[in-house]
Amino acid sequence: MFDKILIANRGEIALRVVRAAREMGIASVAVHSTADSDAMHVRMADESICIGPPPSPQSYLSFPAIISACEITGAQAIHPGYGFLSENAKFVQAVEDHGLTFIGPTAEHIRVMGDKITAKDTMKSLGVPCVPGSDGGVTDLDEARRIGAEIGYPVIIKATAGGGGKGMKVAASDADMEKAFLTARAEGKANFGNDEVYIEKYLTTPRHIEIQVFGDGRGNAVHLGERDCSLQRRHQKVFEEAPGPCISAEERAKIGRICADAVARINYIGAGTIEFLYENGEFYFIEMNTRLQVEHPVTEGIFGVDLVREQILVAAGEPMSFTQDDLAINGHAIEVRINAEKLPNFTPSPGRISQYHTPGGLGVRMDSALYDGYSIPPYYDSLIGKLIVHGRDRPEALARLHRALGELIVDGVDTTVPLFNALLQEPDILSGNYNIHWLEHWLDSHLPG
Repeated sequence: MFDKILIANRGEIALRVVRAAREMGIASVAVHSTADSDAMHVRMADESICIGPPPSPQSYLSFPAIISACEITGAQAIHPGYGFLSENAKFVQAVEDHGLTFIGPTAEHIRVMGDKITAKDTMKSLGVPCVPGSDGGVTDLDEARRIGAEIGYPVIIKATAGGGGKGMKVAASDADMEKAFLTARAEGKANFGNDEVYIEKYLTTPRHIEIQVFGDGRGNAVHLGERDCSLQRRHQKVFEEAPGPCISAEERAKIGRICADAVARINYIGAGTIEFLYENGEFYFIEMNTRLQVEHPVTEGIFGVDLVREQILVAAGEPMSFTQDDLAINGHAIEVRINAEKLPNFTPSPGRISQYHTPGGLGVRMDSALYDGYSIPPYYDSLIGKLIVHGRDRPEALARLHRALGELIVDGVDTTVPLFNALLQEPDILSGNYNIHWLEHWLDSHLPG
């Protein structure tokens, strides 16, 4: 087992890893930019080291700075959290080349799953159901039109190297194809340096269902059920729950077994998430995230496991602490992502926290790095906290979420808490009757910009 690990991240996820390491008796090293000198993860870690100025390319995205921090502190392994370098195959290779351990998948697995076309082909070969679409990348408009006619409109054009909603355009008919195709290519080139796109059937009312998988790198893998992440704004998740309110036990067992078998066959190591669109009882693979997800706490809530601890265990060559037979769902969990943003336009709202009070009580967890007097810097993502609740069933979890939101105090900046208070009054939310388009439509009518 490692004596010391370095956390190549910031905010609540860095603090999350510090906590897991401390419970395991492992010393932790926090890295930080000059803007994060007073951050909670810096205060809570056993050691800290400044790695550069506020811009991420000069600090949290700098290979030399992070690897040098390991050499200076004697850290043997790096936990990347999520975002930043967590899915950067070149970084993983650099870590390994310096005799360090990356707490996550191999560089090859990250590379394969980071390219959406290669990922789809790989998953299809492993028996994972996929959305009908192009067999590979498309750069010719006439070819795009042929594919659109073949699979039937509407279709969605996606940048091969895309993510976060960038490089994605819908063509409702052949008349829309040229504009959508050219725009998606241009966004792919501008954001990712790659203008190749692929085309898929566009499902009209799907849900976003993701399966949590975990492998030990030795051909053993499990699944930890599903999360429903359908409530999204601009392809960004805001509300996640587990188990999914529309998924039956039979469906869960079937798709979970398919996913676990797939990652076992490729000797995948660590945590991963296989994401699907789900419509009319069918699952369609869209991508695999080769890292810990923001919403991992809802899975931890219903299974009672620490996924970060498991990541560290298998990275150190230890076996997983559970098998598939050990995993049984207990109750229901919901997470809401609380951002420092001003409604109705969701504009960033950095600033000083004048008062901060976390909710408590049975079944309530608050993952946040806020504290009284903390100044949220303007340089990074606006996520400032995740409120997670657990109940014996979905109605109890919803009631607990409503209660916990009422106890939460974040003064000094604007937050998205009012959004969740409003959503909990909606019959569709209370019944679980929503899809990936529901929130956008609701926002258009309830929060006009």
